[in-house]
Amino acid sequence: MAKHKPPVSAPKSVSPSKTPPQSPASKKTDPRAASAVTAVEMGARQREISVSEFFTKNRHLLGFDNPRKALLTCVKEAVDNALDACEEAGILPEVTVQLEVVATGSSAVPPASQATRFRITVTDNGPGIVRQQIPRIFAKLLYGSKFHRLRMSRGQQGIGISAAGMYGQLTTGKPVKIISRTGPKATAHYFEVQIDTKKNEPLVHENKQIKWDQPRGTQVAIEVEGRYQKGRASVDEYLEQTSIANPHVRIIYRAPEGETKEYPRAYHELPPSPREIKPHPYGIEFGMLLKMLQEAKSQTLSSFLSSDFCRVTPALADEMCKAAKVSPKAKPRDIRGAIAETLYQTIQATKIMAPPTNCLSPIGEKAILSGLYKQIKGEFYTAVSRPPSVYRGNPFIIEAGLAFGKAPDSATKAEKPAQPLAEGEQEEGDSELARVIRYANRVPLLYQQSACATFKAVLATTWRNYGIAQSRGALPAGPMVIFVHIASVWVPFTSESKEAIAEYDEIHKEITLALRECGRRLGLFLRRRERAESEYRRRNIFELYIEEVVEACNRLKGGKLPTEKLKAQLQKIASSRTGGIKTDETLGKTGAGPEGLPHSIIVTAEGIEGEVPPTLDVSRTVAPATKVPDGIRIEEKPPSSKPGRRQTAKTRSAKKGPGKAATVPSFAKKGFSAQEHAGAVRTRRKAHLTRKKK
Repeated sequence: MAKHKPPVSAPKSVSPSKTPPQSPASKKTDPRAASAVTAVEMGARQREISVSEFFTKNRHLLGFDNPRKALLTCVKEAVDNALDACEEAGILPEVTVQLEVVATGSSAVPPASQATRFRITVTDNGPGIVRQQIPRIFAKLLYGSKFHRLRMSRGQQGIGISAAGMYGQLTTGKPVKIISRTGPKATAHYFEVQIDTKKNEPLVHENKQIKWDQPRGTQVAIEVEGRYQKGRASVDEYLEQTSIANPHVRIIYRAPEGETKEYPRAYHELPPSPREIKPHPYGIEFGMLLKMLQEAKSQTLSSFLSSDFCRVTPALADEMCKAAKVSPKAKPRDIRGAIAETLYQTIQATKIMAPPTNCLSPIGEKAILSGLYKQIKGEFYTAVSRPPSVYRGNPFIIEAGLAFGKAPDSATKAEKPAQPLAEGEQEEGDSELARVIRYANRVPLLYQQSACATFKAVLATTWRNYGIAQSRGALPAGPMVIFVHIASVWVPFTSESKEAIAEYDEIHKEITLALRECGRRLGLFLRRRERAESEYRRRNIFELYIEEVVEACNRLKGGKLPTEKLKAQLQKIASSRTGGIKTDETLGKTGAGPEGLPHSIIVTAEGIEGEVPPTLDVSRTVAPATKVPDGIRIEEKPPSSKPGRRQTAKTRSAKKGPGKAATVPSFAKKGFSAQEHAGAVRTRRKAHLTRKKK
């Protein structure tokens, strides 16, 4: 008999208010709860870090991305400091840069191209550094004399040379070695210093007095890990570009390969010394105004505005106080909150004169031309200095230069017989793009070109309007070097490495206007040269038949004609009718350019240097005429009219007009040779005789 199973009862519902009993396993502690920390423990972990410690981990922000760039950055910071010190002391700078390969361990010294460790030594003839300041200058970040001063200088942040020493300390463990002497009678001091990265304080390993041959100056030696390679963005290019923007500097460069190269001084005058100015009211933010009000030494608000800012007179200060409904006699420290904000808005709305520009030291058009010609050999040079402008209350000046063409030697070597090109074929060199060299306060910018406002302005300029080929969104094509320099009390760099300029609208506009002016001058030169080349070709065609014309004329005269005199006369006619000496000068064939610069044309705002009055035809400016043999006198007489005959207007003008001495045969004007003309005459005679017989 089967057993019946008892019916299964439905499960009892669990009340939501009651939780089921937990198993012993569930009573274990949650791992996340065990790892959680309290606010007290989190607070205990907080600590301050120094700026040295920060940049030790983020050295790429200072330009030490890779060994090649790091080597350049170290040289750059040392040279910039040397030039600033010399110019501030009123000394024409002489800087020696030496790169030496250092062997690692017990291995032999490798070649420069394979070396990984270098010793950088930079020596200058500056005023020297006092003994007490040497450790802090070279072994303390954000320590310097330029950050708080509104005047043009190469350094701005106070982290350049000390950051180079920090990089050497990180990569090689070697200290920075400094020798400095303030005068011939002073003692030379020798230091070996490193940075305490936790405290951002200098550690002095050695301090002693030594004998030094140099009467005055400073020498810095840093051993770093790097890579040496010539070409673009190298130490060699940096020194070359430095000599272009600083023609008053003499640089001696000893490369690691043993080669010594000197960049001589091309300009023997120091640039004007910039003066320090007060901040401009337009250049401060609201928070900065609050800080200045609390730290003001003036007793009244009116005196604070007129003494702590430039271009603010006492009368203008009182006017701004009345507009902001604040008493001019109020204490600056009492200005807070809404009153301070109203004052700030009133200052920004008031029309104030632009800041002075004596705080800037631009290169100057003449110095730019000298620097370009010294390092870049071409056919055409020009330079433009824009009037001072302002961004965020900071004055700045944009300067631009342009060198076009190839060196005369290379141009001569490259000359080949002209050959017809197939459809779509290009000559060699047609694809050559222009080179852009950028500067900020006379310092070359070699990296981050595409992120720089200067490069973007060059790309945005329509160079096709000036006769230069340019693809869309690309640099202009041709043998051309474009020079752009910004001089400012505070250059808006995009990063601490100081490699690219921020794209402010005011800066972009001024760069564009300077480039357009250079482009217009270049376009004028190219059009003149094109016309001159056309005239020169005409002259060559004419001169090809001079020998035949002279021989034919001599035969007609029975061999009694002075052939040499006739040749000279015909050559002079050909030269005068095709522009003469001015055509030769335009083509750079005279070898006597302006200021003794052969094979070159320099264009300034006043025009071409050495140019004849602008009333003359431009196409007849510039190239060498054929020399007339010695002892031959060429007489140029206007065509005389027979007595008793009425003179035509053409004849009268020929008599009056200067330089219209000898006439050119009609067939020569039309481009025909003498033989072709004679053949045509014979054909016409035969045709005439045939018609007469009929």
